Amino acid sequence: MPEGHTIHRAAATLDKALGGKALVRFEAPRLRFERFEPHTVVEGAEAIGKHCLVHFSDGRTLRTHMRMTGSWHVYRPGERWQKKPAAMRALVAVADWVAVCFAAPEVELVRDEGAAATEHLGPDLCVVGADVGRAAELLVALSPPDREIGDALLDQRIACGVGNMWKSEALFAERIDPFAPVASLTAEQVRSLLATASRVLLAHVDRAVDDHRVYGRRGQPCVRCGTAIAWRPQGPHRRGTYWCPSCQGGDFVK
Repeated sequence: MPEGHTIHRAAATLDKALGGKALVRFEAPRLRFERFEPHTVVEGAEAIGKHCLVHFSDGRTLRTHMRMTGSWHVYRPGERWQKKPAAMRALVAVADWVAVCFAAPEVELVRDEGAAATEHLGPDLCVVGADVGRAAELLVALSPPDREIGDALLDQRIACGVGNMWKSEALFAERIDPFAPVASLTAEQVRSLLATASRVLLAHVDRAVDDHRVYGRRGQPCVRCGTAIAWRPQGPHRRGTYWCPSCQGGDFVK
């Protein structure tokens, strides 16, 4: 599943290309929907957590969720697509740009601005001024005491936008063992961890290259102490976690 900052990047690109312009073409081959009236305008695009929303002037919103397979591309009219047309799940075109969503598992056109699909989400850590305090409260409230902190960070009900990559990076930055039970952390540690997660996500919303200190570096020396970076699956979905056994401890690894 993509990290929240990549969805914010995609939404910003869509907003710049489509926002405020007349809709000239809309396709969604797997949806049944009422045709758009002439003079409909694409009001803009935004990201909420890992959901990308494209708003139209008739009150409808196109919501897409990429999961592991989806992506948005933007092309000039007539430009050759980089993926096969059969993978197209939605197309939004204005006079000078064609935006195509490929292979997204979740695509829907709704009249509630996507609220039903996003109202359960915690604060979006990819947004400036994210309510880190509220996210910290939700982390404690929604996590059993023995829940591992690395697993809790991926719970989008607590704070949306964090994925496997920045989970590992934020825990490394805070020197917290990913496998430590939530109950073993102080309130200040939880708040600081979420603030760091928000900081690294925001730092990469506009950055094309993601720099990693632990993620994807299994077996390589830690940039702090030289210890080999470790990796193991974590949580019910068995998402891989990277960490430094020396800098972050290892007392809770079973």
